[in-house]
Amino acid sequence: MGDYRVFTLGDVQGPEVAGMQALADDAQRPSWACYFRTDDVQGTVDLIKAEGGHELVPVTDVSDLGQMALCADAQGAEFALWKPGNMGGAGVVDEPAAMCWVELACRDVEEARRFYGKVFGWTAVGRNYHSSLYTNFKVGDWSVAGMVLMDERWPPHYPAHWIPYFWVEDCDASAERAVELGGKLRIPPTDIQPGRYAMMTDPTGARLAIISPAPGEGRARPPL
Repeated sequence: MGDYRVFTLGDVQGPEVAGMQALADDAQRPSWACYFRTDDVQGTVDLIKAEGGHELVPVTDVSDLGQMALCADAQGAEFALWKPGNMGGAGVVDEPAAMCWVELACRDVEEARRFYGKVFGWTAVGRNYHSSLYTNFKVGDWSVAGMVLMDERWPPHYPAHWIPYFWVEDCDASAERAVELGGKLRIPPTDIQPGRYAMMTDPTGARLAIISPAPGEGRARPPL
């Protein structure tokens, strides 16, 4: 897989929270890839293509760690598939300094609901959330992801995309530090019902969000 780096929490022996590798060439856009688990990578890829999505990187064995593929949905939002081998995935999630939520932004929410319902069996629960249509994707009673409508407030050239949220103790302080390190705020620290959040791009241009959950929320997720 080439030069691959793993971010760990606390020290080098700490739990894995994310990974990083160089892009193949300058034509690619820096981004975070959100991975979704499957027990049959090739079968899921075939279903993605049958439902209008695309296979970007074919099914690949990653040593004895697992099997992956990189895909895009019918609107071009990229995501990855992972079948665990000796590596189950992130060592810690839903805790401070780790990823706690993933969210899709797209222009056709009905198409996305259909696509992810067919591919992963997700149930879409919708509501008006802060004057916008918000979708909560669920497996049973478990919330697995969210989706926002890219309406006229978004630049017309902005592509559909998945974005990870990372839990921080102090949203304002973390946002300020991100700017000091070369990041750019797209949405400054803002209060919403689940907590206080901000959206940004890192110095390479990759999108990410941070959130400090509100007291009693426990998790950075819309209360649907």
